This record gives sequence, C-alpha cells and structure tokens, in this order.
Amino acid sequence: MKKRNIVGLLGSAVFGLSSFTGAAVAQDWEPRRPISLIIMAGTGGGADQIARFIQSVAQQNDMTPRPLVPENRGGGSGAEALIAVNNTNSPDYTILATLNSFFTTPLLQSNLGIDITEFTPIEIMGVDPFVLWVNADSGITSFEQWVEEVGSMEPNQYVMGGTGQGQEDSLVIGWLESNFDLDIKYIPFSGGGEVAAALAGNQVMATVNNPAEARGFLANGDVVPLAIFSEERSPNLPDVPTMAELGHDFTYYNQRAIVGAPGMSEEAAEYYRDLFQQIYDGEQWQQYMEAESLEPLQLDAEEQTTYWEEQITRHEELLAEIGTQAAE
Repeated sequence: MKKRNIVGLLGSAVFGLSSFTGAAVAQDWEPRRPISLIIMAGTGGGADQIARFIQSVAQQNDMTPRPLVPENRGGGSGAEALIAVNNTNSPDYTILATLNSFFTTPLLQSNLGIDITEFTPIEIMGVDPFVLWVNADSGITSFEQWVEEVGSMEPNQYVMGGTGQGQEDSLVIGWLESNFDLDIKYIPFSGGGEVAAALAGNQVMATVNNPAEARGFLANGDVVPLAIFSEERSPNLPDVPTMAELGHDFTYYNQRAIVGAPGMSEEAAEYYRDLFQQIYDGEQWQQYMEAESLEPLQLDAEEQTTYWEEQITRHEELLAEIGTQAAE
C-alpha cells in the first residue's frame, strides 16, 4: 500500500526513479474500447499539459490495449467536466483529470447536484504550488515592494488575472486581499495558459500561475516570480521565498489527480490504479515532476477519499475567509 506523505496540506516525500516494465499489471478487467480522459480545464494550462503528457506516456509505452482520448471540458469552472463524468453511461471508460475546481465548483454551484465523494479515487499524480508573478516591465522585484505598490493604488486599479471566479487563482488572490488590505480587480480567463500569456502581454499586472504555466515566459524574461505558496522553496525557483519565510503561514497547492466516474466497477478501478501507479513510478513522469516543479503526494484509495473530505472543508473555510460563501 502506498504511504501517505502529508503533514497538514502537504509534507515532504521521498521517491525513487524506475523504468517501465511493460504494460499495466494484468487484471481480470481491461478496456475493450477507447477510454475518455476528460480534462476539467481549457487548453494550455497545467491540467491540460499534465493530462496530455500522461496520455503520451501511456501511448509511447503501449501501456493500455485501448487509447486514452483527452477531451477538454473546462466550461463553468469545470462544471461541464464534472457533469459529463457524473452522468456518463460508461463509468468504466470515463476518467477525469482534476485540479482544485474539483472541490470548489460543487461548493459554489450546488445546483449541479455533484457529490465528489461519489467519484472513484484512482491516483494523485502530485500537487502543484502557486507562485505570485508580475510582468518584468513593472520593475517590482520583491513581495514587499508588490504589497506597497498594490496598496498605494485606488480600488480596482490593480488588475490580476486567473482561472474562473471562485477557482484556485481567485482564492489565493482573495487571501492576499484579505490579509494585506488590498483591493484588486480580478479578470477570469478560461485556462492557466491563457492567464500566463495575459501577464506576459501586459494585459494584467500580476497572476498566481503554477510554475509550469509560466515557465516559458520566465525563460524569456517576461515575468518575475515574487513568492511561492508552498512549504519549501522550489528547486527550480531557488531564489523565490515561501510565504512562511515572508512571515505568513499560508500554503496552497493544486491537486493533479486522475479520478474515476461514480459507479466505476472495482475491477476497472484497480486496472486504472495499476496503470497510473506505473506511470507515476516511471522515469518519464518523475523527470516531468522535477522539471515542472510538481511535488509528490502518494495516497491509496481510502486516503484519497479522506484527502478530498479535508479539502472540501479547507475550501469552505477559504471561501468564507475571502467573502465567497459556498452555495447552500
């Protein structure tokens, strides 16, 4: 059984590299037709990048007898994806690539009738820290300078972009507003890739993108990272301080997980758990995690369900703190 490497939201973990040994471990059940891999976000963002990389690893290594077929359904802050998976007529052939809208969207849109605890836990592929970024043209080089700059402006003059209202980015920005007495105008975009491009193009003044989403713009010198919302500094951003180092006890990570549809058979669930465990343990994924600043979080199926329940509570608290109440 996998060991839970979590303290609070996330703890440090040790993992090893291994090579693939062939197709997923033989099971009584295996797919006999293509598998729908629904992505609850638009193209270009972290969830999309990760889902398509996973699909390519499975394909390159002949790990499934039938292909994984990615499909972006990011409408309504991921509501479109949740509805599609929740209502599928083929639960054994429907899996979902998630981010934290898996928790927030059902809280904010109770009319969806989605209970995520009815979904089938498969595999958490890691968690993605958030980073506060500004455009390089701003001249801002530190978090303290950023707070001073934003605080000196009239309400709604400082513009930040993020994915969907009530999604991860807006929660982190809301926390910044409430804890530093800031008044920020928030512009929602359809995906993390679009958000990163908007900052690089000076359409917005700052973002809280994940490292992978801003990596290309950082390499080009378009953006500057000011602070990371993780427990430890990132090896890929060694000079960027954590919020704890800046004197504020706040961490926030994006779940990068594969989830099965409600009603999935146990035989199919075990097949997918074996498949994604092999992908997780493989050298390609481990190298991807390192390159893209993902942090490990290994939980078995029961622990994943507990983790979901903890995250529902945490996000209810965050929504209340920033003045956005979960729907009754």
